[in-house]
Amino acid sequence: MRVAIDLTDEQVAQLNDQAAALGVRAEELARAAVVDLVTKPANDFREVAERVLAKNVELYRRLG
Repeated sequence: MRVAIDLTDEQVAQLNDQAAALGVRAEELARAAVVDLVTKPANDFREVAERVLAKNVELYRRLG
């Protein structure tokens, strides 16, 4: 799948700087960032949400 995104000139410069520092092409870095976003945050969010719900279970019971 191909995805096109619009970035400001500043964002493009930052992406290019980060990519150069890592020794990869900007497109490769952007792809890696998107892959990381769609694979990891769901698990991270789930863990945080479960922790918050467990911590506040008594409060939620009283409010319900």
